[in-house]
Amino acid sequence: MQFTELENFFREACLQPVPKQIDEVVDKTDTTAAVIYPIILKDRLEIILKLPTESELYHYTTNQQANEIEKNLDKLQQLLTQPDRINDVKKLSGTVYNWLIQPLENKLANTNVKTLVFVLDGSLRNIPMAVLYDQQDQKFLIQKYAIALAPGLQLIDPKPLQKRTFNALIAGVSKEREIENRTFSPLTYVEDELRTIQSAIPKTEELLNQNFTRKNVQNQMQAAPYTVVHIATHGEFSSNAEKTFILTWNQLLKVKDFDKILRLGNSSKSRAIELLVLSACQTALGDKRATLGLAGIAVRAGARSTLATLWSVDDESTAVLMSKFYDELENPTLTKADALRRAQISLLESDEIPYLWAPYVLVGNWL
Repeated sequence: MQFTELENFFREACLQPVPKQIDEVVDKTDTTAAVIYPIILKDRLEIILKLPTESELYHYTTNQQANEIEKNLDKLQQLLTQPDRINDVKKLSGTVYNWLIQPLENKLANTNVKTLVFVLDGSLRNIPMAVLYDQQDQKFLIQKYAIALAPGLQLIDPKPLQKRTFNALIAGVSKEREIENRTFSPLTYVEDELRTIQSAIPKTEELLNQNFTRKNVQNQMQAAPYTVVHIATHGEFSSNAEKTFILTWNQLLKVKDFDKILRLGNSSKSRAIELLVLSACQTALGDKRATLGLAGIAVRAGARSTLATLWSVDDESTAVLMSKFYDELENPTLTKADALRRAQISLLESDEIPYLWAPYVLVGNWL
């Protein structure tokens, strides 16, 4: 059903490389990852748990009306973007933790699981799972596990990241822009963020402000195969493909055009983008299925992994997190999910407010 949703989002069948079943990945490639499939039904929440190397699936039921679940999640989504509401966030995300994670706790505790991979349903998609709060241990879920999201039951050609061979295309808009009768505020931290990446990845090509145009991205993608594409600019994920876009210097680049450009890089060289980072983008407010836009970009761009923000943090904390993330990625023993977890925890330790550290989600291959 989720795959059909993605096809409907684009109004066409998704053309993509041969994917791998996610269960196969946790059985053979990463035996420290478990997969959690929550399904919101009218009068209950059904949860399926897949543990590594076990053929049996575990099943749990939380008796909770769908409208109550949705109401709680909508309220939590609003509170997460208000930095001064941390206690309210803990209370509401604690309730979601009790619905979703608490029934599985004992089963997870008896394994060596370090990463939770979620295949989410309904409004759960608009909430970063990292922020679910265990009121008993007084810990957020990210303090217990690395976390990743899968847009469906399959992954595109999942392989561990080849360390120390990064070649990055970095792009962004730091100045105020007015396009299609919309004003986009300046993102003052973007230049710091891009500088940070340049120091972490020596082989980078930068497109900043007036250089960040569709044409220039197209030329760069045709000229060289990039393992990392990092874009720091305004953008919006929506359940409507026409309203899912990223801001370049002179236009709102719609998702369908964006993915065509990204695919130029791997069409002839058969090299997928290992990591696509969309920093400062956000989910469309009031859209229950907004992250379909994010999943759509992730699947269609042919990128193995996509790191994105569910709301825009116009703050130096993004530059700090990205710096830490790329530093950790250099460690050959860590997965992308581990690297993101460490970066988020370093922010959390200096400031517990979820608004600052929680919006980052990793979609797709977590290896």
